[in-house]
Parts: sequence; C-alpha cells; structure tokens
Amino acid sequence: MKREIYTKLYAAGECACVSVHDANRLGTNSLLDLIVFGRRAGKDMARFVKEADPLPVPKDADAEAKKRIARLLKGGKGPSCGDIREEMEVTMMEKVGIYRNAADLAKAVEKLMELRRQYRDVRAQDRRKGFNTDLIDRLELQNLLDLSLITAPASRNRKESRGAHSREDYPDRDDANWLKHSMAKLEKDRVRIFYRPVDTSVWEPKPRTY
Repeated sequence: MKREIYTKLYAAGECACVSVHDANRLGTNSLLDLIVFGRRAGKDMARFVKEADPLPVPKDADAEAKKRIARLLKGGKGPSCGDIREEMEVTMMEKVGIYRNAADLAKAVEKLMELRRQYRDVRAQDRRKGFNTDLIDRLELQNLLDLSLITAPASRNRKESRGAHSREDYPDRDDANWLKHSMAKLEKDRVRIFYRPVDTSVWEPKPRTY
C-alpha cells in the first residue's frame, strides 16, 4: 500500500485531527484546539520560517490560479451562483446532516456531482480586477462544492456511528473495523479514501456510557 507523506504542513482545529475530544463535536470543543494547538502551531511556524531555507518556486507557480480566475471572468452569464449554493446547502442539510444513511448519502453524492457540472459554466458578472466580491463568491462556492463532495462519500464509506457521525443504518460504534482516521483526497471528480492509524497508547478506547 502506498504511504501518504505530508511535510511542512501546519494545521490547527478539527482539520488537524488531534483527537483531543475523540470524534465528539459539542459546543466550545474547538476552543481547546484554537487556543492551545493554534498557539503552538503559530509559534513553531515562526521558528521554522526563521531557520528554514526558502524552497525553489517555479516561474509558473500561479498559473493554475490565474487560469481559474480567467475562466470565471470570461464573458457570458452562466447559471446562477446563488441557486447552486442554495441547492448545495439544502442537499448537505437534508442528506448529510446529523443523522445519515446510505440511501440519502448516495443521493447527495449524485446531486453534488450534478452541481459541480453546473458550476463549470458559472461566470462572474463583475469583471473588475480590483476588490471583486462577486469573483470571491464564485471561488468560495467551488471550494464548498469540493469539500461537500469529499464529505458525502467519506460519510457513506464509514459504516458505523462515532461521535457526531450518526448512521441510522449502522447505529453502533465499530472499533474492530473503524478505529482509524479516514483520509480523503479529491482527484478531479473522484474521491479517494485511505486511512491513518489511531494512536491509542495513552488512552485506550472504551464504550461511551452515561
């Protein structure tokens, strides 16, 4: 199995997957991630920048970003950005919400793929090169569609309930098969899912009882 290697990447909060609160997601949980690990990451970033040699940057490092922006600023009206965003929000709320099941998640994936196809024809109506909130809205929508498409298949793939991930068709936690971190990577229109082991050397997993 190919090993995924990530270097020089700093993250804090839920995306860092530190598992301070296991898979739980209650109000104010993010404060510990933000205050403790955000501060630690920030301090180490400052140290690293002072000590590290700058990496070589290709001359065309900005080519892909320029291409994205040029496409959005190209003439033509295209479909409504607001309509696509609203359909995405409704799909994620109704099909990928707190309580999930395989049938709804499959419908969500299908709908999100359709919305991503519609987005390819979206154009910004404000074509200024300066402070352009119309362009920013469309760039943000693309990011949200990508994240939504990653979330739905990853949720469908994890056949158990754990923390805030509640599957109606798999209501129990399954440590035998799913005590592992789900990692997902979007490759064009395909979501590739792989895994990272959970470090249980400090705290052994136990059933949640109240």
